[in-house]
Formats: sequence, structure tokens, C-alpha cells
Amino acid sequence: MDFPVSKIFGLAVIISVTLACNSNKSENQASDSEAMTLSSSKEPREKEPGMAWIPGGEFIMGTNEEDAYDPEKPAVDLKVAGFWMDTHEVTNAEYTAFTEATGYVTVAERKPDWEELKLQVPPGTPKPHDSLLVAGSMVFTPPPVAVPTDDISRWWSWVIGANWRHPEGPGSDLKGRENHPVVHMAFEDAKTYAEWAGKRLPSEIEWEFAARGGINGKRFAWGDELHPNGQFLANTFQGNFPNENLGTDGFVGTSPVKTFAPNTFGLYDMIGNVWELTDDWYDALKYARLAGQAPKLDATMNPCYNPNNPFAQERVIKGGSYLCAANYCVNYRPSARQGHSFDSGTSNVGFRCVKTTGTKSLSLN
Repeated sequence: MDFPVSKIFGLAVIISVTLACNSNKSENQASDSEAMTLSSSKEPREKEPGMAWIPGGEFIMGTNEEDAYDPEKPAVDLKVAGFWMDTHEVTNAEYTAFTEATGYVTVAERKPDWEELKLQVPPGTPKPHDSLLVAGSMVFTPPPVAVPTDDISRWWSWVIGANWRHPEGPGSDLKGRENHPVVHMAFEDAKTYAEWAGKRLPSEIEWEFAARGGINGKRFAWGDELHPNGQFLANTFQGNFPNENLGTDGFVGTSPVKTFAPNTFGLYDMIGNVWELTDDWYDALKYARLAGQAPKLDATMNPCYNPNNPFAQERVIKGGSYLCAANYCVNYRPSARQGHSFDSGTSNVGFRCVKTTGTKSLSLN
């Protein structure tokens, strides 16, 4: 019997999410904190429109929290050079300007290439009929009632015709969402935009440094409480995931950029709204390797390592999204990280760009 095409695409896109997210993580656990050692280098005289200067310096990346996910551990001391970062995620309006200027067609708008797709599924998986290999993307489709959270196919669906222009599929559009973050972004889509804009995608180290806003050791980007004084500081999921999003923060999907308060570096939505792509390949043991607790990854075999999916070709995404909930996938934290299939998008993944004025320098203390 043929392997259902929706399962093939779903497997290639989000196979690693099932074990990366679970309901056993507490949303509130305090930890010791201290200010980062920021670089004394001055902000470049020439400003970059729409970007904030991130001074660089020394910081603690990852976490040693007991209830954090294993790929976030252990915490390691790192240095990062200064760089510019977009103050907000790339919006639908900005991506529209890019496509109109270049004629670029995103991965979700193209017919899937089976020769590439089969590299990310178990050997022997049969090729779907050509009539099924059509353009589309993964869309969050909440079930009508509460369901067990051990099978992501209960709330993720491969939707033919879904892409950044039609986030929920045919019949949906961007009207009223021009200032929302663009979604259904594959790595190529984000990288091509960044190059066109004279920028690049951030490394994971740069992204986490920027998200922490100058403070080490806090569970969330703003402190140790998810909702200090009852205030919502990010667009996340309130209610019982995946069927009941109460929208207490004002949104049940993406929100306009700059809706919530910025961090101390002047960056908006570093947590929540949409996951953000980085330039790094996903390695579940990255921090352990940096700390000397695991052998170096043989990138000549596969630059990506995901023990839950040996066929993975994934890039790191950071920051969590509007689908991160207290009862599932508590990833609205700076240290949180996941792998995301490099050649696919979903309705909760976008990106922002960075730019350097000199040579990027990253090192382990």
C-alpha cells in the first residue's frame, strides 16, 4: 500500500517535533541570573534602517534547568561580536516587495521534488503519484475537541495551495495581515530574501544572545515569570493545546509585529508569534559538543544530527510561536531550540535578518 502523501510531507517537515515537545515541562522555574558582559565596542556611526545594534559580548548560552529539553543543555560560556539585527520579523508587506522586485517563487509554491524529499524519509518509502506531488505546505488545523498530544498529525495537515500568500490554504489571503510576519518560509526562501536585502540569517548564537537582552540565566526573555503582573509580553497559546486557544493575549494566530513590548536591545517578538529560522544546521548535541561532553559531529556525513530522525536535514529555529502552550511545547524561552526541515515551511515559521560591519567572531571561552 502506498504511503499517504500527507504523511510523507508531514514526516519530512515536522517528524522531530513530537519528541521535542511534550507536556512534562513546567512553564515557571526561576533561575539565578546575572548581567551579560557586553562588548565595549561602540555602535557604528552609520545606522541601519529598521535594525538595532546588538553590541556583542560574553554570555551563557543554553541552560542547565532540570526541566528544560535536552538539546538546550548544558549551558556554555560564549562570546559573540557585535551585529545589526532587524527589530522585527520580516513582514508580509516586506516579502511582497521582495517578490515583486525579483519574481522569486517560494518553495511552498513549487511542485515538490521527490528526489530531494525521499532523502528525508525512511528508505523504501514509495514515490507518491505525480498527481499528489503538488505545491502546498503544513497548516495548523486545531481539532474540535481535546485530543492526546502524542501524535502531531491530529493538528497539522498538509494543505494543497497553502503558502505565504495563502497561509491557511486556498481562500485565505493577506488582507489585513500586511504587517504580520511572513510564514511558510523554507530556509531557501529566507536566505534568498536576506541576500536580496544585503543581509543574512543570524547564527543560533547571535539569535540567542540578542533574545536574552543583556541578562543571563532568566527562564524567559524578560525574567522568570511568564506573565509578570498579569501582563502578556509575547504572542503564545493560552488554553488547552491544541483544541482550545482562548486568545487571552488578544490573538489566536499571528499578530502584527511590534504588538508586544521590545526587549532591552529594542527587538520585538524574539519570543512567540512565529518561530525564526537561523543559519545553523540543527545538532541535538551542539551544546554538549561545545562543552566537550560529546564527540565532534562529522559534518561530511550529515551536518545535521537529530536522534529522533536519522534522515533529518534541518535548520535551527528559535523563539517559539503562537502555538507554544503551557501544557505542550513550552518553547517560548531564549534557550529553546528545534530542528526544522530545510526545504519546507509551516504556518508558524518565519525569520528576521542580521548584518555585520566586520568579520563575525564566535568562540567558546
